[in-house]
Amino acid sequence: EVQLVESGGGSVQAGGSLRLSCAASRSIASTFCMGWFRQAPGKEREGVVSIDRHGYTTYADSVKGRFTISKDNAKNTLYLQMNSLKSEDTAMYYCVAFSGGYCYHAMTDWDYWGKGTQVTISS
Repeated sequence: EVQLVESGGGSVQAGGSLRLSCAASRSIASTFCMGWFRQAPGKEREGVVSIDRHGYTTYADSVKGRFTISKDNAKNTLYLQMNSLKSEDTAMYYCVAFSGGYCYHAMTDWDYWGKGTQVTISS
């Protein structure tokens, strides 16, 4: 069992930046795939970004060039640096993890989900 706890959400103006964090209950960052999903009310879930145990990343086209995923294996923590934020980025952001050896941002069979952290972008 793995518990994922997100933090760092909040409200920021368009064009601003925000960094989300995800703390895992045990050491998985060096062995699991991890990533971020997001969902706005009334809209489908969107896979934002993934990072595998080797550091290979995939990004949704909507965030490519603006968001950067990273992790600190020693701290067992995942991060999402979000720059040049747009109103369209407003959503609940979920940290996800997968025990398999391959992952990509749009996959749906993630094993573990956090409860989410709200990100709201104002114009």
